[in-house]
Amino acid sequence: LSSPSGLTHESHKKDVEQVYLRCSEGSIEWMYPTGALIVNLRPNTSPASYKRLTVCIKPFKDSAGANIYLEKTGELKLLVRDGDRRPSKVYCFGYDQGGLFIEATPQQDISRKITGFQYELMNKGIASDLHTVSAPCRPCSDTEVLLAVCTSDFVIRGSIQDVTNEAEEQESIIHVGVNKLYRQKSKVFQLTGESGNWRGQIKTLLECGVKPGDGDFLFTGRMHFGEARLGCAPRFKDFQRMYKEAKDKGLNPCEIGPD
Repeated sequence: LSSPSGLTHESHKKDVEQVYLRCSEGSIEWMYPTGALIVNLRPNTSPASYKRLTVCIKPFKDSAGANIYLEKTGELKLLVRDGDRRPSKVYCFGYDQGGLFIEATPQQDISRKITGFQYELMNKGIASDLHTVSAPCRPCSDTEVLLAVCTSDFVIRGSIQDVTNEAEEQESIIHVGVNKLYRQKSKVFQLTGESGNWRGQIKTLLECGVKPGDGDFLFTGRMHFGEARLGCAPRFKDFQRMYKEAKDKGLNPCEIGPD
């Protein structure tokens, strides 16, 4: 978390302050923005790998007081306009497309404004998985499911207990009861209550029309800004079939107990 403050140089409202970030994920909170802020992302990886990185930012819900630009060699491209209130909107760009230039907008009272966002750096292949614009609700092929089992941040067998639709954010929250936990990168799925059942939440697009239903599914997906995002989710019996067929042919990309 980086938290610069405009009050430190309010008398010099044209000042440009530089911030250097070396973590692959985190957040920026610019309190009382004045002047401009240049955000330099310098991950602890070799410069040769920079071209394979994608940067994604997610503004805080109440972020205000500045415009956020993508800057390269002095040219500015507007990413987030001050006052844009689109909840959960994520903006992504290639690391080699430029850096972030945040410019404060004129305010009568800067003490009421805080500009902030979360950021993540990720491999371009992972980023494209998270933001599939062509067919985000398309069922996965057998090959895609088997690969998702090997590469996803979480893999669980479970059932849909309930679905909460959030129209404003254009998202659905799937409340999942977990029968078997194969893998999880973060502790999204946890034991709850005296019954000792594992439960958790997975988010997906509202347009996909997920509804509660009977039977078990194999849920896979990735962590994105601290939330579990749905990837491939075949019915578990279909996963058992495709896994057995691939294993019999020696084509399964990794081992996982299907039962």
